[in-house]
Amino acid sequence: MREHRWESVSPLSFDEILSVADKLRQAGLTSMQPEKEMITYIEEWEVPDLDEINQLEAWPTEDVTLLHVLDHWAGDFFLLVGGYHTVFQQHQTVNTYCSVAHPWRIGHQLATLQPTASFWVGFRHTHGFIRVRLHTTEIIAPGESVEPPRDQFWLNDRQEGFLAAIDILQIPIEAKVDQHKVSLYASRNDTPLFCSWPDAFGPCQFELNSPDPFEFLVSASQLAATHSQPAEQVRVYLTGFSRQALGDFQRPSSGTRLMYRCSLHCQLEEIPEIFSILKSRGRMYGSLAEFQTASALPEGIDASAIIGLVGSEGQFRLEIRLNQHPLPHQETERWFKELVGHDLVYSPLPVFP
Repeated sequence: MREHRWESVSPLSFDEILSVADKLRQAGLTSMQPEKEMITYIEEWEVPDLDEINQLEAWPTEDVTLLHVLDHWAGDFFLLVGGYHTVFQQHQTVNTYCSVAHPWRIGHQLATLQPTASFWVGFRHTHGFIRVRLHTTEIIAPGESVEPPRDQFWLNDRQEGFLAAIDILQIPIEAKVDQHKVSLYASRNDTPLFCSWPDAFGPCQFELNSPDPFEFLVSASQLAATHSQPAEQVRVYLTGFSRQALGDFQRPSSGTRLMYRCSLHCQLEEIPEIFSILKSRGRMYGSLAEFQTASALPEGIDASAIIGLVGSEGQFRLEIRLNQHPLPHQETERWFKELVGHDLVYSPLPVFP
């Protein structure tokens, strides 16, 4: 799901980040100590070649993914995906994953959805899949309410957005309004359907699997064709492959940019060293404290909160994420400022593929 998110207005030094962790402890919350081991997340680290990622060998990593980023791409989507699948077949194992993400456009304007959405077509060891995600114009988290009749716009738009993709893909899915949410149902039992990215009106994403890895290639190309070329960005995700296999994946498309992402185990005090390796070409996230807001704000609605650090473009900032507002928006923002001692601005993360 997309979260409500705030970010500090001004950059902070790492010592100031540690001071915030101390301030949270003084407020009765459990927060990270400098010598404590934590999991950090590296995203969008642009690397000139695969050898650069060896600089992280001193730390254990998980969920390692290499991205091929194709900027201003104009080509045959069917051939692009087919080329990656050819290499995938040579190196696939139980733990490997390959998918290609491309934008698509909903055919008519909807008040609560962005006109440009995203889809993925990809392959795992035993099946292929098609995944479709709608992008909402604002965040209405699960459990939050929208006053009627405005909520009906959200329900109608969600249903219409899904049906637009389903119609083009010609896949066996129904989208219905059920219990004041949009629900999706598949009529075939050999194609598992998964729904995710929920908000107050139901899922924003579905994924349909098939035992035939080629089943969705033609229809996915038709969905890609709804977006005028060139596409600003096409992304290919490669997870679980050996270094040799990653080198072979360079063949299907030339001129790609390489980006790396992973989760990494380290101590909080090691964050500046790891961040310096990224050389302002990637993002880092790390959690300083996770808590239920009722423990510090008993008069508000109980919500899940994460206070953390984010490093990008050579600077650190604070970030706070909520699964829903514990208080009205402006009151929530004022409470955060008192809690961490810094000005914050509402800054939801973009729905990048």
